[in-house]
Amino acid sequence: IKEAIREAGGIPPLVALLGAGAGLKAVEHAAGSLWNLSVSDTIKEAIREAGGIPPLVALLGAGAESQAAEKAAGTLLNLSVNVAIKEAIREAGG
Repeated sequence: IKEAIREAGGIPPLVALLGAGAGLKAVEHAAGSLWNLSVSDTIKEAIREAGGIPPLVALLGAGAESQAAEKAAGTLLNLSVNVAIKEAIREAGG
């Protein structure tokens, strides 16, 4: 089902939600969805291509008490197993 979500164009809308602010439940759910989806190599690349790295790194700034930040950190951890994406995370300040 993860690949079906990617093929249906579901990654860019989830990435777009990340910029709405860490306090919103929609952002928390989007980050959590990306965390779950990011175990797939093709989805890792789709998240990068959709511009997901900078907003995920930005969510970390919401602090340790933020569920959105926790889910963003999990997503970034999954993404970081890809060397090129790890470099993009570093460049985004992560």
